[in-house]
Amino acid sequence: MPRYGMVIDLDRCVGCGACVLACETEWQTPPDTRRRDWVTEIPAQGVFPNVERAVYVGLCNHCDRPTCLSACPTGATYQDDAGRVLVDEALCIGCGYCVHACPYQARFFHPVKQKVDKCTFCAPLVDRGIAPACTRTCIADARIFGDLEDPASDVHRLVYLEGAARLETPQVSIGPNVYYRGSPAKLELILRHHPPDPDRTGPPPAGSLWERVLRPAMFAVLGLTFLGQAAAFFSQLVQGEKFGRFEPPPDEPDDAVPEPLPPPRPEEQDHAGHR
Repeated sequence: MPRYGMVIDLDRCVGCGACVLACETEWQTPPDTRRRDWVTEIPAQGVFPNVERAVYVGLCNHCDRPTCLSACPTGATYQDDAGRVLVDEALCIGCGYCVHACPYQARFFHPVKQKVDKCTFCAPLVDRGIAPACTRTCIADARIFGDLEDPASDVHRLVYLEGAARLETPQVSIGPNVYYRGSPAKLELILRHHPPDPDRTGPPPAGSLWERVLRPAMFAVLGLTFLGQAAAFFSQLVQGEKFGRFEPPPDEPDDAVPEPLPPPRPEEQDHAGHR
């Protein structure tokens, strides 16, 4: 089973944004909304001749330990066998808890679908053997996508042999599978201007109350109700032989129970049948 990842080569990226337009076209992201991926220019830093600039290319990191999963109250956000973090639109209620729980701010609310949207590593295309739209469009080959478990893949070589780095901090270390290759100064600039937000690793306060208090309490009440119904059902099974039996009042003798009527004689049945 593959485990997909992507490497962004910061030394190659020219910041043209062609990858973003390709993504918008492929997945029909409405204009003037948060995109599935983005390219942000970081102003040059330093004093000549020691000047450094960088471009932050961002998208969903499809993390090893995604904080958005536990924040989702319906299970709409899930991780497939290939490590991709996806959203089941049939289950998504658009509450936005997972949006708040992404420290990379890589999720957004789709105004047309009324669902949460994000980069999927172009899963429908990749599953048909087609590379993600952004990698096919990049004019500088700055996006490298592939199977991290395949020793013959470029992404495996760049990550495990050439040291492409994750954008992590001591406060946020959840195993992103988008890696960055380039000079340490470029990586430092990105982390300085766009660090993962440690305050966005869980649902908003209302969602935390639901997850920690209200939902467990609801399941506890449902569980007690089920146990009560089950106990009543088994009690009825144990006493089932008494159902339908006529029992006289406590002060009335047993011989007061009325005798059953005798069955009709054959001639009475024939007479009744000819009426």
